[in-house]
Amino acid sequence: MIEIKNTTEENVQHIRVIGDVDASSSIHLDNAMREAISKSTDIIVDLSELSYISSAGLGVFMSYLQELETNQQKFILCGLYEKVLEVFQILGLDQLLVIKENLAEARQQLDAPV
Repeated sequence: MIEIKNTTEENVQHIRVIGDVDASSSIHLDNAMREAISKSTDIIVDLSELSYISSAGLGVFMSYLQELETNQQKFILCGLYEKVLEVFQILGLDQLLVIKENLAEARQQLDAPV
């Protein structure tokens, strides 16, 4: 089961993912990402309530990297539980994605000069 809350705060799309992202629910994450990217704002994805992510869920994030870079949109993940973070690290995704410990650090990263 997945729940996604998408809000806009100070010209930043904030996507909060609650539950599990597996092959069947990754379409909801994909839709939230597509909507956020279409608004041409920076994006923070809060994964502090994510308990599981499958390769399909990881693929959603990876599929938008080029488009985000082309659009010059900052994209930050935050709040990953240790076991979820380990999956990102094992796959080397922590080298491709900006990952911060919490929402406050993610917001600071957005304010940092490029």
